[in-house]
Amino acid sequence: MIDYNKLRVRIHLDNLRHNYRLFTKIHDRVIPVIKSDAYGHGLVEVASALEKDGADTFAVGFVHEAAKLRRAGCDKRILALLGPISDEDIQSLWTDRILTPISHWAQLRRVLAASEQNGPLDIGLKFDTGMRRLGFLPEEAGEVAALLKGGNVTPVMATSHLARADEPGREKDVALQARRFQAALDGLAGAGFVVEANLANSAGGMVHENCRMDSMRLGIGLYGCDPLEGAGEERLPGKLLPAMEVTAPVMQVHPLKRGESISYGWTFTAERDAMVAIVGVGYADNYSRALSNRGEMVLHGRRVPIRGRVCMQMTAVDVTELMGEGIEVLPGDEAWLLGGPGEHPVTPEDLAEWGNTITYEAFCLLGQNRREYV
Repeated sequence: MIDYNKLRVRIHLDNLRHNYRLFTKIHDRVIPVIKSDAYGHGLVEVASALEKDGADTFAVGFVHEAAKLRRAGCDKRILALLGPISDEDIQSLWTDRILTPISHWAQLRRVLAASEQNGPLDIGLKFDTGMRRLGFLPEEAGEVAALLKGGNVTPVMATSHLARADEPGREKDVALQARRFQAALDGLAGAGFVVEANLANSAGGMVHENCRMDSMRLGIGLYGCDPLEGAGEERLPGKLLPAMEVTAPVMQVHPLKRGESISYGWTFTAERDAMVAIVGVGYADNYSRALSNRGEMVLHGRRVPIRGRVCMQMTAVDVTELMGEGIEVLPGDEAWLLGGPGEHPVTPEDLAEWGNTITYEAFCLLGQNRREYV
């Protein structure tokens, strides 16, 4: 956790709960994805909030993150999506009651060997239906089932991941992955294993009804972002609400004369007399240097553009228009890096576009700063 700055990262847990409830209206078993410290929103805090709305399963990344959640007091089912890596991870499946998808033969054999001493264990099985990352191939399902038949280790879930569910016009690609996944399910069923089928992510659940199956995973939609980039909210019975907002203090306000340049490299030169505010945030705070001369902040309810390069802990914004209207900008004022009052708050999508990235990255990076919950 970054603790050397003056950023304020506020997490609105009620908005997270609202977004979760929207998705429960389109599926009766929604699994919140809270991996990577809940996309920077706080692993334990988010899980605790969503338990109040009936969430009975939480998906994280690695097994040790699942163990952290369990040891923090969560008694719900915890799904570790990335599977066990170390011997400690494998032992944790028993001691911390972790459900994890097993994705390859060597991993499966290690778990089977551990079961000889530790006893029965429920597992998931990961199938690669087209992402080409982790997972057994669908045609291997029968062979996997044969290895598990009659042993201590029982598959209770099968999962896969959609590559293009968030892209319009890719219905054929999604349908292809759904068919491959169904082939894996059929292979397991042929050996007597009827499992919970889990395929859809946020976009898949919103758009592709055939992919919802027994349960669906809710990732980016939980945090208030439309995975369909503005085209998806009509598919939900309400509006998604942003869960994170970030501010930093104004440190100094001063003139920038016509012809003067500012910040490293002098990449911005004033074409007129201007006023700039120096805000206490930079790339050391996970505020991307890619926002140099591109991004905007909100001050006193108005958008103000970044001038010059984002530095390690300082960024300059142009407040000329603001002060020209009689609005005083002073050291100590809050500059909004994400969110903000007024008609045009900075959205996660804005940050992603200006920084040539995606909303997921903006959340994960800014969320590494100290957080407060409101």
